[in-house]
Amino acid sequence: MALVGKKFPNITVDAISFMGDNLRINILEEAVNNKKKVILFWYPKDFTFVCPTELHAFQAALQEFEKRNTTVIGASCDTNEVHFAWLNTAKDNGGIEGVTYPLLADTTRNLAAALDILDAEWVYNEDLNDEILEGSNVTFRATYLIDEEGKVFHESVNDMPLGRNVNEYLRLIDAYTHVQTKGEVCPANWEEGKEAMSADRNSTAAYLASH
Repeated sequence: MALVGKKFPNITVDAISFMGDNLRINILEEAVNNKKKVILFWYPKDFTFVCPTELHAFQAALQEFEKRNTTVIGASCDTNEVHFAWLNTAKDNGGIEGVTYPLLADTTRNLAAALDILDAEWVYNEDLNDEILEGSNVTFRATYLIDEEGKVFHESVNDMPLGRNVNEYLRLIDAYTHVQTKGEVCPANWEEGKEAMSADRNSTAAYLASH
């Protein structure tokens, strides 16, 4: 079920800071109470392969997100203890030492299940005469952009092997902010500083004629 245009689920989840502090984070409250946008990105597992490249990429862009009044939060179904061990593993050893944004530890999978992003399916087993869970039961690479009122304005889900392009999320935040502040709409491949359009037929025709 698509969440775009709807409030992000009001669910509080365990989390950890890079200093090792155990936290409880509610993404909806993070956005609304702090009057900030939030980018929440899910990855399958700590101590794996594509995942650390993404966490470091988001860290490298952290100042760019902060300039845009946007909070960065990572998430997986690993425990706080495993997160902290990975945070204390050097980058040249496959770790995420140097990452400073918080990481959700959705061990109950309550939020991941509400978002329907788990690689899991209940299948009937004849021998047990019951349903068993098939799949890895970890999340795909799902990404949510949430505005200052808690509304989701972007969601996307990548399969496990496909790493994300962090710059695209910066572009989407720029575009949404332009819509918020200027009341215009943003055409294909729009970037900050480029021409936008009014949401009417004449403006679209004029834009197409000049591009």
